[in-house]
Amino acid sequence: MRQIAEEKAAVSLSGWLALPLWFALLIWTVWPFIGLVAWSALGVALPFPTQVSLMRILAIPLLAFLGKGFGILQPNIAGIFTFFGRYAGTLRRDGFYWVNPFFQRQKMSLRANNLNTPTLKVNDRAGNPVEVAAVVVWRVADTARAAFDVEDYGTYIVIQSESAVRSVVSARWYDGDADGRNSLRGDMDAVAELLATRIQEHVALAGLEVVEARISHLAYAPEIASAMLRRQQAEAVVAARARIVDGAVGMVKLGIEQLEAEGVVQLSSEDRVRLVTNLMTVLVSESETHPVLSVGRE
Repeated sequence: MRQIAEEKAAVSLSGWLALPLWFALLIWTVWPFIGLVAWSALGVALPFPTQVSLMRILAIPLLAFLGKGFGILQPNIAGIFTFFGRYAGTLRRDGFYWVNPFFQRQKMSLRANNLNTPTLKVNDRAGNPVEVAAVVVWRVADTARAAFDVEDYGTYIVIQSESAVRSVVSARWYDGDADGRNSLRGDMDAVAELLATRIQEHVALAGLEVVEARISHLAYAPEIASAMLRRQQAEAVVAARARIVDGAVGMVKLGIEQLEAEGVVQLSSEDRVRLVTNLMTVLVSESETHPVLSVGRE
């Protein structure tokens, strides 16, 4: 696709410099008319051709035409000008200005914009459907491309942002792979950086700059949310039980070592088995237990 030339500065003149010149030409043009009206009010009839020349008459529509060149730009508002269909340049400087009256002008905001993408249903890398939405902060960086290379840059970034969100989410796991890497939920900063880069690649054609992009909503789709919640709960229970068992094993080992080191009891192999069984039952069980500890032979 053919692209328009890169943004360039438009030829312009300060309005405060052009305005006095325009007023000077206006006074030169209308002064004979003012004099003619004044003399007529005094009852003095003067011949019209001697007071008003043809040049001054023609200067009236010229003044009106030159007045079309004046304009005002607010901060962070750009003026884009075309000259008989050709791109003539962009004016980014705010204030009062004057340009070629033949220029056709279009104003464009350079301010930062917030885009909230709709909630999308996307399959993550494991094939699980997830709901995801993102917030994107963007602004126009190249006014020429934004105005002439795409039909509507506002609609363009919405569609491209949705495409980038789908691309990023489908390449990662919701909770990470077997080693916990490439997680959507657990590595939000990396996901945000990747998302901003991917959107920027998509919207560079339109001359747009992505300032920031972040995931604003992330959840399993309703049809699998309950099953995934049960899986997460089961994983949490297993992890907790493993931690309890590790602690219990350490306590049992320490207890037996201290009993034997201080000569409290002498334990045979069978006594060790019964003692370990009872201690593990007490330490690991979730309900109240009343074990009978046998530490010697009958």
